[in-house]
Amino acid sequence: MNRPNALKDKSFAFAIQVVNTYKYLVSEKREFVMSKQLLRSGTAIGALYREAEQAESKADFVHKLGIAQKECNETLYWLELLHASSFLTTHEFEGLHVEATELIKLITRIILSSKNNPSTKQ
Repeated sequence: MNRPNALKDKSFAFAIQVVNTYKYLVSEKREFVMSKQLLRSGTAIGALYREAEQAESKADFVHKLGIAQKECNETLYWLELLHASSFLTTHEFEGLHVEATELIKLITRIILSSKNNPSTKQ
């Protein structure tokens, strides 16, 4: 039986939100450049976590999650820029920003826990 995996589930749900936001920005707002960057970085978070699940060592696991953390931070930048340039309303921005902030905090906790726990085999 599979146990729940908060990062896997949250990053996948966030990626779906990002894809839907991208579709909205392209079709309704006719914005193609920043939205593509948001799509790339926002969907990379979950993809990198999936890579980390198959890490060859604890160091590899931490490294891959570190890249996911950077992609999440980049996603926050694109969200802030899209909001500041009025492509996203405050309501649209806040929901995604809260989710991305929760993801980066979760990733950070996992990285710190992995680095500080010598008994984990990853």
